Amino acid sequence: MKKIAILGSTGSIGTQTLAVVREQKDIKVTAVAAGSNTVLLEEQIREFKPKLAAVWEEEKAKDLRVRTADLDVKIVSGMEGLLEAAAEQEAEMVVTAVVGMLGIRPTVAAILAGKQIALANKETLVTAGHIIMPLAKENNVRILPVDSEHSAIFQSLQGEDENEIHKIILTASGGPFRGKTKEELAHISPADALKHPNWSMGRKITVDSSTLVNKGLEVIEAKWLFDVRPEQIQVTVHPQSVIHSAVEWKDGAVIAQLGTPDMRLPIQYALYYPKRRTLSGKRLNFTELGTLTFEDADTDTFRGLDLAYEALRRGGNAPAVFNAANEKAVAMFLDEKISFLTIPKIIEECMEESVFLENPDIEQILWTKDTVDQYIESRW
Repeated sequence: MKKIAILGSTGSIGTQTLAVVREQKDIKVTAVAAGSNTVLLEEQIREFKPKLAAVWEEEKAKDLRVRTADLDVKIVSGMEGLLEAAAEQEAEMVVTAVVGMLGIRPTVAAILAGKQIALANKETLVTAGHIIMPLAKENNVRILPVDSEHSAIFQSLQGEDENEIHKIILTASGGPFRGKTKEELAHISPADALKHPNWSMGRKITVDSSTLVNKGLEVIEAKWLFDVRPEQIQVTVHPQSVIHSAVEWKDGAVIAQLGTPDMRLPIQYALYYPKRRTLSGKRLNFTELGTLTFEDADTDTFRGLDLAYEALRRGGNAPAVFNAANEKAVAMFLDEKISFLTIPKIIEECMEESVFLENPDIEQILWTKDTVDQYIESRW
């Protein structure tokens, strides 16, 4: 029986991971970690009976200890608790599904503890890929992508020589505002941005999808996961979300992974790699599907994607600036403090004004986030 820890167990990826665990019945969850949803976390503790559960705030941890006093579970809190969950002794694999740069330190802790990583926290590689990938190699740890696009690329690479990649084709749904003009986007509300046409995701990633920033983050992540140059990564809008991504080889052959939009598939593939398991749910039917369409991304209207490429080309802490500025801007948009079109403006200004660090360590990456947050708060 495989044993796993789940960081971000009450979020979208975390709950779908537990759905896979529930269906397959041969995975033991030894640790879970959540932000603030202790009601759901308690339900998860009672169902899956982990040895360790982490929650961010100590006050909520105290309350949870009282509510779970009848169970054999240790309740911890804060970053120390998150690190303890990431390195839980019995877990063989850690599913990193926390949101934002908060995931960097727990991922490092899990790697140092020799855990295999099922990576759903893209910000870790976006901001610290130059640290994470060598560290994983040094500790003989495999990083298995959980994002549907990166999982599709990973699946398409199986049995092939990665040195013969010509380019990676990252597909994007285009989000809820595909085809709209800047004028039409001027009065977009958070409720509008949270209506993704194909996928069920958390609030931040759904907004990121609507701005195409999410695709930009995936471009940066793909560079580290698959060791390719920025010019080898092509984003193509594919509204049906059936082709999840593809690899084009030197000889012109293209290998892609297709399927219905269901995050359980890439999650399950990471959990059981290199084996496949039966998965319930709707299957792809080509005759019902009919037509697949493709188009170029509108980077004039959705500036986030081009800014991500620029951050990747600059290197150093530029991706950390890009990511931190977006995190802060999205939070402000969801709180209705700024407009939808202000998100890329904030990112671009922060990239222009921030101090450049050529080879930042983790402390400098986190310092970058703090300084970006302070700059935004002083300007908006």
